[in-house]
Amino acid sequence: MIELPEGKTLLDGGVSPTSDVKVVPAQPRTERMTRVLLIEDDDETAHEIVAEMVDRGFHVERAASGRTGLDKARADEHDVLIIDRLLPEIDGLTIVETLRRDQVRTPVLVLSALGGVDDRVRGLRSGGDDYLAKPFALVELVARVEALLRRPTDTRETKLRIGPLELDLIDRIAHRGSRQIELLPRECRLLEYMMRREGQTVTRAMLFEEVWNYRFVPDSNLVDVHMGRLRHKVDAPGEPPMIHSLRGSGFVLRAPA
Repeated sequence: MIELPEGKTLLDGGVSPTSDVKVVPAQPRTERMTRVLLIEDDDETAHEIVAEMVDRGFHVERAASGRTGLDKARADEHDVLIIDRLLPEIDGLTIVETLRRDQVRTPVLVLSALGGVDDRVRGLRSGGDDYLAKPFALVELVARVEALLRRPTDTRETKLRIGPLELDLIDRIAHRGSRQIELLPRECRLLEYMMRREGQTVTRAMLFEEVWNYRFVPDSNLVDVHMGRLRHKVDAPGEPPMIHSLRGSGFVLRAPA
């Protein structure tokens, strides 16, 4: 295992980019650093990802093959895994499925040149938490990793249930009791975010950042419009309301009393 000081690259000092490497900033940090395992066989892609994430303060370890990556994921404690789908020896989805069978619940971001809907669905069904198609911007990869790290600990279930409300995260279908709720993609993401935070006040700024991926709060009623449509679908006439507006604060979703 090779440790590189901050500012060095995989090519500095005669280090081969094909090696499994661990890259850490040279300066000591007082806070615990986020540990990332990158399983990626393409040296150029791996080098770019490692350099970007180390620059942002992550502790990064790389494996260049599926078998080595699986061994590292099993043996070490990491905060998040970034796994390429097409790998030598063991493919990425097999790694994810194996880890989930072994009860390893570390969040996984799957990388792949296969970006079709069926490919993304298969990646999520295997146990991945997010799926990013190549080519991608490094800033988006980092943002997705940070979003995975912000999720509540137990987020790998495929169905969410609160009272009579159920959301299937794979098929993206919701039901309230026996009634099926037709959701648009943004409404589905919005409902998932609310259900994962049952009983918690969710502000407009939180929704802009997590559901719309904005890094600022625009002067817009966009959230209110979408929340109004979602509430109309979730809370049908005659049903006890589950989505509530909190004046000056935001919104909250809770089971009927």
